[in-house]
Amino acid sequence: MATPEAAQPSAASITPHTGKLGIMIPGMGAVATTLIAGVEAIRRGYAKPIGSMSQMGTIRLGKRTDNRTPLIKDFAPLAPLDDLVFTGWDIFGGNLYDAAKTAAVLDRDQLDAMKPFLESIEPMPAVFEERYVKRLTPKHQKVGKNKCDLANQIRNDIAEFKAKSGTDRQVMIWCGSTEIYIEQKPVHQTLEAFEKGLTEDDPDISPSMLYAWAALKEGIPFANGAPNLTVDIPAMRELSKKMNTPICGKDFKTGQTFIKTVLAPAFKTRQLGVAGWYSTNILGNRDGEVLDDPDNFKTKEVSKLGVLEHILQPELNPDLYGDMYHKVRINYYPPRGDNKEGWDNIDIFGWLGYPMQLKVDFLCRDSILAAPLALDLCLFMDLAQRTPSLRGLGIQEWLSFYFKDPDAAPGVYPEHDLFIQSMKLKNTLRHIMGEDLITHLGLDYYGE
Repeated sequence: MATPEAAQPSAASITPHTGKLGIMIPGMGAVATTLIAGVEAIRRGYAKPIGSMSQMGTIRLGKRTDNRTPLIKDFAPLAPLDDLVFTGWDIFGGNLYDAAKTAAVLDRDQLDAMKPFLESIEPMPAVFEERYVKRLTPKHQKVGKNKCDLANQIRNDIAEFKAKSGTDRQVMIWCGSTEIYIEQKPVHQTLEAFEKGLTEDDPDISPSMLYAWAALKEGIPFANGAPNLTVDIPAMRELSKKMNTPICGKDFKTGQTFIKTVLAPAFKTRQLGVAGWYSTNILGNRDGEVLDDPDNFKTKEVSKLGVLEHILQPELNPDLYGDMYHKVRINYYPPRGDNKEGWDNIDIFGWLGYPMQLKVDFLCRDSILAAPLALDLCLFMDLAQRTPSLRGLGIQEWLSFYFKDPDAAPGVYPEHDLFIQSMKLKNTLRHIMGEDLITHLGLDYYGE
């Protein structure tokens, strides 16, 4: 059924993507350098944007018989890759060519073909607090009298980048290391309490929160590629609504969790039980080194553990999932580098309770999977900022597709099923462009 005309937005209300889009990245390590080098390789015609829904995905419009299936980038007014300008912050200094060599994700020959471009980008000194990431030692760090001072230094960096780069719009995406696990405290509950905490140097305000606060204060959408508590607190939601600036979920859904959000919906749809799901990972990049600390691993563990509970809903399906045992481990193994290996042993049961097993061994490349997600998020968050019916919402739940830990309105459980997330994303694009939503009901093919 078509959306009533009065309630249906018009694509004409979306502000055009004129000028350049600045992508601002706290943490310019493996994911960031892979993203930036990849975008440049695609711009030069060296490679294809494989893994990016925004660039290679299509969207069906109307009935199946209408044969209207454009590329998403040709349907929605997304910023073209030629308009992207990159900057960011990092605790190690040096230019992006050196950082990409250290990350060792991309081949040296591929990097050398873009050496002048990568050398032209030098990260700014970063805000860092060793309490939150104990395994790293900064070499390129901001110094301030308190957290308010540090946050305002970030705002000054943003203003300087706007002036020097000539960008018309900006998006910020956190690609820094996973911070230690913290729970919400009084300082996180209201914007007033948070800003008071900035001046009082509150220990429960993390570096990632400083970046998020600075971005939102400047009207810049913020996305979080790591699992740490950042914008998913009442204070940031309040600021997001106040500034009419989008926020979204956290922790890129790349390897093992991506597979979980594919397999778990299949088990649930077929009403197959799950007795246990054991997941372990070995990885050797900087992410693995950071997660080798128990406090940082706890942050990642909480993010990864929530997926199955939300998809399988054991409280609604106690006979199938009520006694499920779910275990997640991450092991630092330096020889692996960025090429993570995820093992899953899944004990399922079917008709009359008879047991079965699945074993999955995913030899994945973490940053290769994460980079196109980061690109899509930047482009879609910029679109949300230019779309009146989206930017005022604050949380962009339609972007749950990209996260292990999607954000949702208070009191609403997040949707983790990859296929529902994909439908939600595409229907949101249809909605803002004034197209009918697709329900897949299909009965209109069989009427008189």
